[in-house]
Amino acid sequence: MTPNPTVMQAVEKLGYRVTVGDVATQAGLNLAEANQGLLALATDAGGHLQVAETGDVVYLFPRNFRDILRNKYFKLKLQEWWQKLWGVLFYLIRISFAIFLIASIALITITIIVIITALNSSSDNDNRSSNSSSSWGFFYIPDLFWYFNPNHQNYPEQRRRGRQQDSQMNFFEAVFSFLFGDGNPNARLEERRWQEIAAVIRSNRGAIAAEQIAPYLDNLGAGYQQEYEDYMLPVLLRFNGQPKVSSEGQIVYYFPELQVRASNKKQESVTTYLEELPWRFSAAGSGQIMLSAGLGIANLVGALVLGSLLRDGIVAAQLGGLVAFVQGIYWLLLAYGVGFLGVPLIRYFWIKWRNGKILTRNRDRISRARLLANPNPDLQQKIDYARQFGTETVITNENLVYSTETDLLEQEVERSAQIDAEWQRRLEQGSGE
Repeated sequence: MTPNPTVMQAVEKLGYRVTVGDVATQAGLNLAEANQGLLALATDAGGHLQVAETGDVVYLFPRNFRDILRNKYFKLKLQEWWQKLWGVLFYLIRISFAIFLIASIALITITIIVIITALNSSSDNDNRSSNSSSSWGFFYIPDLFWYFNPNHQNYPEQRRRGRQQDSQMNFFEAVFSFLFGDGNPNARLEERRWQEIAAVIRSNRGAIAAEQIAPYLDNLGAGYQQEYEDYMLPVLLRFNGQPKVSSEGQIVYYFPELQVRASNKKQESVTTYLEELPWRFSAAGSGQIMLSAGLGIANLVGALVLGSLLRDGIVAAQLGGLVAFVQGIYWLLLAYGVGFLGVPLIRYFWIKWRNGKILTRNRDRISRARLLANPNPDLQQKIDYARQFGTETVITNENLVYSTETDLLEQEVERSAQIDAEWQRRLEQGSGE
């Protein structure tokens, strides 16, 4: 079984000595997945089991367990190689859109110049008129593209400021960001959700009321489903929780495995609710976005001008060469020009719609979190009842009775004093009775 990368990352972050509850909390996995992942990792990476007097198990891993796995698994080497290769390929894909944009503008511009020059040279105008028209053909089109650049009059100053503001994203990356954005800001939302739920449970010593989890969930269901707290079922399943009912009929939940730790590290602060991040149109700077849009407009205008010159097909047949080639791919150039502006426009309205949904969900979670900030008497009574089941066990080296790190006989010799003290305690209890 291939080790779970999420479990591996959790083990590293937790200092290579963990319990199942530690990994489930850190990685946001359910307890079954965390337990299975730890067993697989311990088997493949030479980990050790430490058993406490209470019967709880701690997993201890060597700090170089990734090196051990790399040497053992060719598949992991292949995956790492592919990740590096894909990083290069994806970067080339990202910059290809800007390269094609520049190539499209250049090709359209040169073709227009060639056509206008040819038309002017064959006209009945005198040489002066012809020369003047040729100058117009060579210089007007570039000026047209310059005009459609944003802030074309202050372009040098804008470019200087853009370098300062957008130093982390070059022009080629900015074009891709303008077209397609920068990915889902909530790609790890489910992982974050379970991490924060597990952290809330642990911060309350493994026992909570359902209302303490509600600010981290999305849809709590209809009224009767909320009343019966059906939304807690996935949490109970993931972290092996158990319900308890008070004499007043209030239900609370405790999670035995999350009450056990491998170390007494200080807990990180827990957020009051799960916040979804709004989608951004682009991470590029405003100057880069305006430049990309300006070049897109210039490209589309140029394609339309070129289309009017190629409309009858006679010019391409007469000139041949570059003009004939461009006529052959004209619809590709026009489609790219339309798509370059159409895709961001559609994406803009889609982002506005999606951010509205995110805002609604965040408001719902905030309203549930406010109920906890000022709980009513019934909710406070419920939370107090849950605290009765709260406990925390930290397994240190002093608590261990067995470890796979060393031979059992050596452990018995090392712990002979502890064993003698335990026997003496039991004898004294027996004589007292």
